[in-house]
Amino acid sequence: MKTATIMQQLAAKHPGEAEYLEAVQEVLESVEDVYNQHPEFEKARIIERMVEPDRIFTFRITWVNDQGEVCTNLGYRVQFNSAIGPYKGGLRFHKAVTPSMLKFLGFEQTFKNALTTLPMGGAKGGSDFDPVGKSDAEIMRFCQAFMQELWQCIGPDQDIPAGDVGVGGREIGYLYGMYKKLARQYNTGVLTGKGSTWGGSILRPEATGYGALYFTEHLLAQHHKDLQGKRIALSGFGNVAWGAAKKATELGAKVIAISGPDGVCEIPDGITQEMIDYMLVMRSSNRNRVEDMATRFPEKAKFTAGQKAWTVPCDIALPCAFQNELALEDAQQLHSNGCWCCCEVSNMGCQPDAIRYFQQNGILFAPGKAVNAGGVATSGLEMTQNAEHISWDAEEVDRRLHSIMQSIHEQCVRFGKQQDGHIDYVKGANIAGFMKVAQAMLEQGTI
Repeated sequence: MKTATIMQQLAAKHPGEAEYLEAVQEVLESVEDVYNQHPEFEKARIIERMVEPDRIFTFRITWVNDQGEVCTNLGYRVQFNSAIGPYKGGLRFHKAVTPSMLKFLGFEQTFKNALTTLPMGGAKGGSDFDPVGKSDAEIMRFCQAFMQELWQCIGPDQDIPAGDVGVGGREIGYLYGMYKKLARQYNTGVLTGKGSTWGGSILRPEATGYGALYFTEHLLAQHHKDLQGKRIALSGFGNVAWGAAKKATELGAKVIAISGPDGVCEIPDGITQEMIDYMLVMRSSNRNRVEDMATRFPEKAKFTAGQKAWTVPCDIALPCAFQNELALEDAQQLHSNGCWCCCEVSNMGCQPDAIRYFQQNGILFAPGKAVNAGGVATSGLEMTQNAEHISWDAEEVDRRLHSIMQSIHEQCVRFGKQQDGHIDYVKGANIAGFMKVAQAMLEQGTI
């Protein structure tokens, strides 16, 4: 297998799908040497099969806004790979959603899920619906219309969606309510990220952020460092950033910046519990403005319009918002301001040039498919609780989450350790996930 040849073929077949092609190239470059040591993979054309989704559902969503106007959006579900388990991956509601974006996310999800050690395949879905400025009633009506088109394609042992950007506990509730009405079955296991009173797992809302900090802890320990007193800048203020800020503070670090599409809030003395709680209010307001934090806490937070979190001097950068949000110039600015570690919490949060810059300049770096796997891992734990009709307490869920993140870090070290002792976390995560999925595909025959 030659990465360049495969990429030329894919680019010709899928022109303009930049995010998808970028994600595939990163994985292929990481696994090429290992892949070529297994002629049985080449004979079965594992790569050619792995880079294409099993199927993509595309559908029109028609709903009515508060003014009585009929609105139309597009919805998608990309079922990418089910070699190691049923399809599993979030739903994203954002105006920038495209098939390319969802293919990249589904491809990444396949390897991320493999890293968790849980039996879950990869999928992703969503819509170009923009929740910003929408009322609760509008969001409910849209979610109900979306599920009317999706419900026959999912199931607790078939495809289990969860939340993602623009889809939190409120949206999962509306989606499940319509699913239950249409399917006439109380299959709580068909969606994860549910409310705790009707099948949701304790700690699921916090899990992505919590898991990211547990991974970061292990990465720092591997390099004889710790989180105590470290300054952290993070992007976003949704569920992921909220969980990361909460756990980072608990572990003794100091979150000194959060950002949004409108700019950055610098918090010199570190974020407080009251401010962390307010992040949830900001997310549910649908205003998508981080300036609200400075308005609410003017004595503690300073807002600067048009700037990113990476302009604030820090020790550790945690991209928690969107793909490709951290560019080369951001990496250079972080480095010049003293940052020595970056862990992607968002999916493919750093652009390739930024990742190369981090690696070439001795900045510790770990990719999203490893760092943010705590979210889907806890979704898998939620599925287990649903299947057994039980509910674990917070201590049990947290213990299992911590164990999974430790295992993911160990896999990255095992497969990413170089001859000079350096650990390439990107290569380690990609090879570990790839080998598990590839072996399962080989053993199940040509299908």
